[in-house]
Amino acid sequence: MDKIENRAAFSAIRYANCWEDTEILCEALQPTAGKRILSIASAGDNSLALLAGGAEVVAVDLSLAQLACVELRCQAIRHLSYESCLSFLGITPDEQRLKRYLELRAGLSEPSQHFWDSNKPLIANGFIHQGKFERYFHFFRKWVLPCIHSQATINQLLAAKDRQGREQFYSRQWANRRWHLLFKIFFSEFVMGRMGRDPEFFRYVEVPVAEAILHRARYALTELATHDNPYLDYILSGNFTSSLPYYLQPTIYQKIKTNLANLTLFHGPIQEACNRHGDQGFDGYNLSDIFEYLDSETCLQLFQLLIDKANPGARLAYWNMLVPRQCPDTLQNKIVSLSELSQRLFDRDKAFFYSKFIVEEVR
Repeated sequence: MDKIENRAAFSAIRYANCWEDTEILCEALQPTAGKRILSIASAGDNSLALLAGGAEVVAVDLSLAQLACVELRCQAIRHLSYESCLSFLGITPDEQRLKRYLELRAGLSEPSQHFWDSNKPLIANGFIHQGKFERYFHFFRKWVLPCIHSQATINQLLAAKDRQGREQFYSRQWANRRWHLLFKIFFSEFVMGRMGRDPEFFRYVEVPVAEAILHRARYALTELATHDNPYLDYILSGNFTSSLPYYLQPTIYQKIKTNLANLTLFHGPIQEACNRHGDQGFDGYNLSDIFEYLDSETCLQLFQLLIDKANPGARLAYWNMLVPRQCPDTLQNKIVSLSELSQRLFDRDKAFFYSKFIVEEVR
C-alpha cells in the first residue's frame, strides 16, 4: 500500500490554519446533532466548525504537530474569553501568550504538552502564523508581492467591488507582466514543494502547477468578492484583518465552545481511525484532499473502507487540487455523485487553490 506517512515528513506544523473553505464543507456535510463525522484534522479549523451543528467529530491526523494545534485551539476556546482567544491565537496583539499557555497546558495531552513545551516561540509569536504554509505566504507577501504592486494597489484589490469592477481592476491594474512571471515562479511545483508543501505531495501531479493555480487565482479575484475572503485576506495582509475564519465568527465560536465534548482526536492513518471508531458508522467524511497523495490502488482500498464504515446516506466531501481523484468506477454502484451540489458549492469556494470540490453520497 502507498503510504504518504512513509514518504513525507509530519514532525512540524505544516498548516497552522485550514486552507479549505469551511462554509462549503459544512453545507455539504450538514453536521447536525446525532451525526458522526470523520474529519482530517489539519490545524483544526474545519473539524471544530463541524461541531457547531452538534455533530460528533472524530478528527484524525498522521501528524502530532497538527493534533497539537487542534488541542491548543480547543483549550483556548474552552477556557479563554472570545477576545483573549483571538489574541492568544495570533489574530490580535498579545504580550501574555506564554503566560496563557501555562494556564492552558494542563488540559493538553502529554504529546501536545511536549510539542508546545519544545516550541514556545511559536506560541509567543501567535501559533496560527507558524506553519510551513503560512511562512510560505509570508515570504510571498514580504519579498515577492512588493516587486509586483504597491500597498495602495493591494488595498484596492481587497476593497469591495462588484463583478464588473473586479474584472476591470484585475485586467487593467493587477494582472501585469510581473504578476504573471513572478506568480509562475513562486507557485511552481519546485518552489511550492520546498517552501510551502512537500515535494511528495506532487508525486501524482501531471498538470502545470503554476498555470493551474494562476487560473484559480484569477477566478477568485474576479468572480468572488475580494473584501470578505479570509484566505485572500491572510495571504495579502498576513492576518485575518477584515475577515475571520468561519470557526472564529462569534456565533459559530459559541456553538463550538458548547460542543467541544463531541470531539475525539486520533493520531494515525485514517484507515486505523475508521476501524477504531467506525462501529457505529459515520454519517459524513471531511477528507480534505487526501486522495491526491495516493496511488489509484490505495485510493480504491480507502474508498472501499470508507463506504463499508458509512451509514446509509453518509456523505463524502473532498477536494482535488492538482490530481483528479474521485470514487473509482468499480464502486460507483455504492455511491451517488452529487454533481450539481458539488459544482454549486465549488463556484463559491473562497480557498481558491483547488480545481474541484466533490460531494458523494453512500446509497
